[in-house]
Amino acid sequence: MTVIDSRPASVDAALFRQAFRRHAAGVAVVTTDAGRGAAGVTVTSLASLSAAPALLAFSLTATASTWPHLRDAETAVVHLLGAGHTELARTFATSGIDRFAAPTRWRRLPTGEPLLEDAAAWLRISIEHRHPAGGSHLIIGRVEQAELAEDGAPLLYHAGHYHAL
Repeated sequence: MTVIDSRPASVDAALFRQAFRRHAAGVAVVTTDAGRGAAGVTVTSLASLSAAPALLAFSLTATASTWPHLRDAETAVVHLLGAGHTELARTFATSGIDRFAAPTRWRRLPTGEPLLEDAAAWLRISIEHRHPAGGSHLIIGRVEQAELAEDGAPLLYHAGHYHAL
């Protein structure tokens, strides 16, 4: 028996990326430590899934240097960045550097996760699910702890650049 896939072909990857360059997104940094030292990455794919229970999701490319850490970690911290955090976002988006070296200011939570100083808000999550999605992984986390800083303008990413609202 022959099986025919009747789904339409996916849109061209370059066109898809160009379309999303027109979509403004908030900026977050996700940090974790799966026993091999602090690791972190800048993400713009963060989404709130549910308020009760508090669930969030973000995606990460399978080739990201932080993926093996998040694959193996039980917990992580999601830091929501404010308008003054452009350099922090760039640092955690840069490959091949020590993202936790000065001038990055951070400490460990009592539970062991790396916590960046001065984030607009942070959410400590337990990683509930990891799903392969094309060349990426979708990570779903249950929020176990949250802290807010002073309210202020968010950091946004649009058309390949960081912007303040």
